[in-house]
Amino acid sequence: MRVVSLTCSNTEIVWALGRSDTLVGVDDHSDFPVDVVSRLPRVGPDLDIDVEKVARLSPDLVLASLTVPGHERIVERLERAKLPFVATEPVSVADVYDDVRRVGALLGATARAEVVIDDMRAELDAPAEDAGARGRPAVLVEWWPKPVIVPGKLSWVSQMLAVAGGSNPLDGELVKSRPITDDEARAINPDAIVIAWCGVPTAKYRPEIVRRRPAWRSLRAVEENRIYPVPEAYLGRPGPRLVEGVRAFRKIVAECARGR
Repeated sequence: MRVVSLTCSNTEIVWALGRSDTLVGVDDHSDFPVDVVSRLPRVGPDLDIDVEKVARLSPDLVLASLTVPGHERIVERLERAKLPFVATEPVSVADVYDDVRRVGALLGATARAEVVIDDMRAELDAPAEDAGARGRPAVLVEWWPKPVIVPGKLSWVSQMLAVAGGSNPLDGELVKSRPITDDEARAINPDAIVIAWCGVPTAKYRPEIVRRRPAWRSLRAVEENRIYPVPEAYLGRPGPRLVEGVRAFRKIVAECARGR
């Protein structure tokens, strides 16, 4: 089996399934695990995949993902090139489990897939502690800083926050994500803000960018210095490392609870 992965999440799923030996190429953004991806040919960034290069790798399976906005154009090019592919599109934690199971079946790792899912369930399905009379802290997750883009209900992040004892302020909106205005941010007035900027190395996350927004200076999270960088790898990649995201959320929610 020769597999080319076009997104970080799928690369990490293949690794978790113990089938890294099948990978013959990955996208430019795949960065984990280092010892696996460092030895593989790169086929371009997820929104500008070199489909001809993918074809030259003679894959038996190409793993794409429609969770990356704009990646549908890559999928169309894969279809035109008549390459064998699967495009995942999870919007919930349960969907992520299904994708692990689906990829596991394709790679002959059905039993291992169930082990991976059980390990994920231990964190992602764990009941949250009672929030008490004060309710759940509102945690605003930023996918992008300008415009500020945040997740809606159709995002596994909503469920991750709920499990951690927090809440997604846009959990009532049936969208994957959308920009918000300054007025909306003031209306939300979150207890905490999480920086998880997509495609940006964590070392380059700058909480001061949030603090410098004039309209945001009066927000509770800004005034109380609850701006937390969390690697996008733990929140934006629908795969086995979401467990790290839930752990990060739990710590943030606990800090909010102590300050309320």
